[in-house]
Amino acid sequence: MISRAVMLAPILLAQAVRVRRTTPRLPAAAGPVSGLVAGEGRPVRLAVLGESTVDGVGAATHAEALTGRLADELARDGGAVAWQALGKTGANARVVREELLPLLEPADLVVIALGVNDTIELHSATRYRRDLLDLIVSLRRRIGRIPVVLAGVPPMGRFPALPRPLRDVLGARSAALDASAARLSSLPGVVHVPMPAAMLDPATFAEDRFHPGPEGYRRWAEQLADVSRQLLSDTNRWQKR
Repeated sequence: MISRAVMLAPILLAQAVRVRRTTPRLPAAAGPVSGLVAGEGRPVRLAVLGESTVDGVGAATHAEALTGRLADELARDGGAVAWQALGKTGANARVVREELLPLLEPADLVVIALGVNDTIELHSATRYRRDLLDLIVSLRRRIGRIPVVLAGVPPMGRFPALPRPLRDVLGARSAALDASAARLSSLPGVVHVPMPAAMLDPATFAEDRFHPGPEGYRRWAEQLADVSRQLLSDTNRWQKR
């Protein structure tokens, strides 16, 4: 039986071309890609790796984007947080491993935010999980057996910039990739944090209606911070396994 996606291919292609032509191209966040949130004691070293959301598209500076917001959340208990944002617009999981990982500095916690470009490029769920696993193994070889948070693939079925049926097809594929990535939580010190569809309120998107705006990044950081704190507190236990 011919799949629905194959039957809709001409429509999907036309919609994809139109979206690419009409969607505003927003720049990456301005300013330094590393910084320090002041506080007491030795800073927790946070590194965030990923695609355009880590590049800060949709925010004016990294302070308003995912990495800066997450650093602020982790510093709420009074501790210092040193952060590094390693993002590239248009990158998939394999590109991040090959091009950004060599820039990674020593860290106590790494957050990985990927999946949208792997979805758009129609990568299989198996390939996405394999590429994420390669990334995790490579980063631990580089900086040690540190905890890793896998941010869930954003549910693209809620992206306002995407028309139907393209939105439905990419929404289903992004969900499949996210479910496959969640299986990596079986690895010691790795936690997958799915993004609830309800988090994607249209009002939280940037001007392009594709990337988060500052409010979207704030909500996402709040969600990731709770898991990150717990993972950091459990680090000594799982590292001894």
